[in-house]
Amino acid sequence: MSEISSVVRKASRVEIVEVAPRDGFQSISNPLPTADKARCIEALIHAGVRRIEIGSFVSPKAIPQMADTADLFRQFCDVPGLRLSALVPNLRGADNALEAGVNELVYVVSVSETHNQKNVRQSVDASLDGLANIAQRVREHAGESRPAMRLDLGTSFDCPYDGLVSWQQVSAVLEKALQLTQGINLEVAFCDTTGRATPWQVADYFLNLQRMHGKSGIAWAFHGHDTYGMGVANALFAIQHGATVLDASAAGLGGCPFAPGATGNTATEDLVYALNGANIQCGIDLNQLLEAADLIASLPGGQTASHLRHVPRQRIA
Repeated sequence: MSEISSVVRKASRVEIVEVAPRDGFQSISNPLPTADKARCIEALIHAGVRRIEIGSFVSPKAIPQMADTADLFRQFCDVPGLRLSALVPNLRGADNALEAGVNELVYVVSVSETHNQKNVRQSVDASLDGLANIAQRVREHAGESRPAMRLDLGTSFDCPYDGLVSWQQVSAVLEKALQLTQGINLEVAFCDTTGRATPWQVADYFLNLQRMHGKSGIAWAFHGHDTYGMGVANALFAIQHGATVLDASAAGLGGCPFAPGATGNTATEDLVYALNGANIQCGIDLNQLLEAADLIASLPGGQTASHLRHVPRQRIA
């Protein structure tokens, strides 16, 4: 504990990646009209959100909700200062994303073998082979046109089937991934898929994993869920131990079908409130964000997990 405490630093600014348009909308089974999605995204942008995971280029037969990702990207890709990313499950998805003009690709590998099999029906090594193929495609783009990549390491702290995941397990998968993505602008997110991580665990993992891989020049991110009420606390510990990017979902919309019992993502509004209290800048207007969160929470079929939305607005300073 003393070692962790000795490296605590006060972050002055963090980036927030809004994942409701992908991780959140994807959790709703009945297809939402593209116009309704666009209204939610417009509200998020109006609140000052500048990084959005706009959707995923998966087969519409597998996830019909994501069938309009290219359309949504085209609607918002020219907004000044806005960074849009999209999840790609394989090389075909990456090619479709690149053809649509997306220049930030997100790829997911679960550290837990069992969860990876349940989630994408293949081994961790097979998923890493897929990462290698996408990385090669990215390298084919020269200079400034080369897309950036984001690697989401699912079940970095806990697996719903196998239990505790050690930081050494995360390190082993990350080591292989870094070898496959050399020469690429890479961001790595450690994902608390089940929401079971604790703040000290998050701090310990970030400390050790940066010690092992900190020279690689990658950016560090944290993706949390609030299943155990630790979402905001875990995010704060992450940024005080090296993370510069935090994922969150307005209204806490989301949930993983392959993580039984896991609730939605950490609510963006809860996180922004905590950051404001520490004078940590993220560029998002809380009051306008709450309006966007209300709009998202009104979507039919969504599972939300926000705390701040239920506090009387006159008491939110």
